[in-house]
Amino acid sequence: MKVVRPVDYQDLSALETLANSARGSMTTLPANRDHLAELICKTRDSLSQNVEGAGEESYHFVLEDQETGEILGISGIIATIGLSAPFYNFRVDEEVHASETLQTINRMTVLKLCQDYTGYTSLCTLFISQQHDSWSNLQLLSRARLLFIAEHRDRFADRVLAEIQGVVDENNRSAFWNSLGTHFFPMAMSKANYLTGLEEKNFIADLMPRYPIYTRLLPKQARAVIGEPRPDREPVFNILEREGFSYQGYVDIFDAGPTLEAGTDRLTTLRDSQIHQPDLSTTSAERETVYTQNDDYLVANTSARSFRCISTAFNPQAPTLKQKETDLLQLNDGDPVRVAVSY
Repeated sequence: MKVVRPVDYQDLSALETLANSARGSMTTLPANRDHLAELICKTRDSLSQNVEGAGEESYHFVLEDQETGEILGISGIIATIGLSAPFYNFRVDEEVHASETLQTINRMTVLKLCQDYTGYTSLCTLFISQQHDSWSNLQLLSRARLLFIAEHRDRFADRVLAEIQGVVDENNRSAFWNSLGTHFFPMAMSKANYLTGLEEKNFIADLMPRYPIYTRLLPKQARAVIGEPRPDREPVFNILEREGFSYQGYVDIFDAGPTLEAGTDRLTTLRDSQIHQPDLSTTSAERETVYTQNDDYLVANTSARSFRCISTAFNPQAPTLKQKETDLLQLNDGDPVRVAVSY
């Protein structure tokens, strides 16, 4: 059985392995041991705080195989972005130029550098090792974060975003970066992602043009990928759309991947998840015999520091859990759980 839990210090080596597997494609998962150690430290510190409003806390979770102890993936939440370090996007906009003399109107798509998402909560760092990248694992790791937000709502903002990686070729090269980014940044896109992941973003403000960029001046291949998700990220895109996220015309400044956004309280998991109190007073054997519901649910405890989430069958009308599931969720008799139906 798989369980999602907060990242801890013993996971550092496993995080290095995941970061190396990502091959520099994820801004928030750079292959840097010190940064990954800091990521763990921030999570532990954030969980230990009594938070009354969204601040600079961040939370990262791992997907662990309880049979082998292997760490299969990682996902995260940044409570508020853009406070201590700028958060840049391109806003895809339109400018109109008209000539009365020629009786001509030109409508041109432009990219404008902006920080419009300052103050949002960000879902980030969703990555699963290739051999374990299944729909069930992806859904558990992604949506467990939303159950955490639902239970600890005061820790997060009223709007939330998620960035989807943009289109690259088989050699991890981006037509958008090659057509635009290389003219302003003397480095590969992987290096720019790496520096951004280390919160070294000053080079963006220093080197990025302040004026609108007319997409008509870009090659056709670059224009074609603006706002398009990388094909292998379609499952992530689908989960986010089912939650209520939508594309509102903002893209990543490096690969032009889409940024999706939603009202936090309108997300499907937050809106539809329910609190139940499973009966743990029966014996282990009795619990096994009444365990008849076949519908899959995501089931999470209501703790912050010891958060746990699993995917299992569950009967809301007669809530009970197997002994193994009770142990994985670290439940005592009388403890509630928050549940959401699996897709």
